[in-house]
Amino acid sequence: MRARLSLLLFFLLTGGTMMNGQTPRGQYALPWLAQSVTTLENELVAKNGEPVRQRAQRGLRQAAEFWRADDGDAAAFADVVRLHFAPDQKTLDTMFTRLESILEQVDGHMAEIGRHLKVQSDLDLGPILPFDEILAGYDPSAHLMDDFFADKFAFAVLLNFPLTTLQERLADGERWTRRQWAEARLTRAFGKRIPADVNLAIAKASGAAEQYIAGYNIWMHHVLDASGKRLYPPKLRLLSHWNLRDEIKANYSEGVKGLAKQRLMQKVMERIVTQTIPAVVVDNPGVDWNPATNTVSPVPAAEVDGQARNAGPVSNDPEPDTRYKILLDTYRASRLVDPFSPTAPTHIARRFDEDREIPELRVKAMLEQVLSSPLVRRTAKLIAARLGRPLEPFDIWYNGFRPRGASTEEQLDAVVRAKYPDAGAYKRDIPAMLGKLGFSPERARYYADRIEVDPARGSGHAMGAAMRSAPARLRTRVEPSGMNYKGFNIAVHEMGHNVEQITSLNLIDHTLLRGVPNTAFTEALAFVFQAHDLELLGLATADPQKESLQALDDFWGAYEIAGVALVDMGVWHWMYDHPDATPAQLKEATVRISRELWNKFYAPVFGSKDVLLLGIYSHMIHSFLYLPDYPIGHMIAHQIEEHMRKVGSIGPEFERMALAGCIAPDLWMKNATGSPVGPEALLASAERALARLEGSSR
Repeated sequence: MRARLSLLLFFLLTGGTMMNGQTPRGQYALPWLAQSVTTLENELVAKNGEPVRQRAQRGLRQAAEFWRADDGDAAAFADVVRLHFAPDQKTLDTMFTRLESILEQVDGHMAEIGRHLKVQSDLDLGPILPFDEILAGYDPSAHLMDDFFADKFAFAVLLNFPLTTLQERLADGERWTRRQWAEARLTRAFGKRIPADVNLAIAKASGAAEQYIAGYNIWMHHVLDASGKRLYPPKLRLLSHWNLRDEIKANYSEGVKGLAKQRLMQKVMERIVTQTIPAVVVDNPGVDWNPATNTVSPVPAAEVDGQARNAGPVSNDPEPDTRYKILLDTYRASRLVDPFSPTAPTHIARRFDEDREIPELRVKAMLEQVLSSPLVRRTAKLIAARLGRPLEPFDIWYNGFRPRGASTEEQLDAVVRAKYPDAGAYKRDIPAMLGKLGFSPERARYYADRIEVDPARGSGHAMGAAMRSAPARLRTRVEPSGMNYKGFNIAVHEMGHNVEQITSLNLIDHTLLRGVPNTAFTEALAFVFQAHDLELLGLATADPQKESLQALDDFWGAYEIAGVALVDMGVWHWMYDHPDATPAQLKEATVRISRELWNKFYAPVFGSKDVLLLGIYSHMIHSFLYLPDYPIGHMIAHQIEEHMRKVGSIGPEFERMALAGCIAPDLWMKNATGSPVGPEALLASAERALARLEGSSR
């Protein structure tokens, strides 16, 4: 912590001057660099001809912007330029080909080392020991960029390939070749000169946050309703927030009994957000907890369903704002990058301008377009009619538009447990599942051979490879009794990620373009898989209203998560405005932001004010401003699903889309569906669906 604070203090005391000599683009840290750039430009043109002038100007400027005093004097700078500037196109082509191959191996092996270091913390393989926590927080690539600048490799790249801005990529990218896009992605890695200790601080904060969230389980058999009754069966352990939310969704099939569970779950979530949950309750089957009275007591011997950690009186002292301390730690670690990122000087700017490549104001406008749509009230009215009661706040997670046939959650759990008693069974069934999604037998086997399935300690995630020789990893939760339906649903989602990851790495023309434009796109493609989970189980039913119901499910899901994303965005802005905040102050701000956004966009629909459910998402704590990717993903997923419905098969179109790789978001979407990214298609489809369903109910 002391090292982080000293870096921040230095930045503040120097009045915002970039540390280690780095300055905003177009400025040089050392006074002699401007003259050296001019002299060297003339020298390169004299030696190689006038055609190289424009390229020399750009490359010299880029290299000079990152040159520091400890890199050497004017003579050292000149030596690097003369040694590494490519004199002709043939040399440039050779450099590009070698760099693409080398960086694939470097990134790939670093990713594999990082994966091994986190095995114990990521997978359900037994207790986490103290040294496991150290390894999980270590970033093996933290010193890599320092080394690449110190040995001048980074300058060889910057001298020869363009470092583009978001504005350039958005304005000119549609006319670029695939090679030009690959070059733009090549230099992006060298667009910041971040010290190793900053990278390590971020990795440490990220690792601690992931471990905190991965262990945040609630044992529901020991959560009592207001009258002290147990509503849940023994041994049900639910991870916050994923499993808590999914349990609310599952309870819609249980009628009055399910409604009581949903109301109880809402109280649990609110206690977590406000940090009034007793600390002893977290991941502890040894105590009973009544959220209404917020009291705890030892579990009676007859009700013990796990290893009780407490035998005797227990404290109901609340969790000491740990949730918000963890969030503050991720913010403070992220902020250490700010002085070294002149073109995106906050983590907020980096997430939108660099990671998503969609400006924040445009994202905010898209989210509010969904939240403010008159279709929300019409959809809410339809949901209330289907439920036969007024809406309650937890109905933001209503999933009754998704067909479940005659199967209850328990029946679905039984089907899944029998089919997938362990992770290996799911792995063996991947080819058959992909075949049902329209992939050819050869292609289905190709993907299955490159996906490893592991039992996750948390809810699950997909881990793509960064080199073609390594497999992708699918992590999903598998209980001792076997996979349940929630785990299967998540696994299908993660399998969508894996297929995208393999396609856009192993089958793409340039590995520098691996992946998709931003996380929202991979989430969108994963949503496409997830929406077909019942078909993969052989439980889908013929429903003439299926298309309309799916459209409203997409719309209601986007409406829910759009508000959650705005909370995430608002909290990060608040942290930047209050850098010295305490965890208690951050908690108060998060509660206020959640309440205000609920009152603005949800209270008029649900009739309940000051609800805090928008603040429950665990992503906000451990994923560094990740949540806006979800509503964007819903919009993109709907655009993709609509297109695939027209062509009739997921497999070939999924591959065609993923093969576009990491280009500009709107360009990717135009190639995929013919339209740029936006909520218009989702809203239009929801309006058509409402017209059909409202008409059929009259």
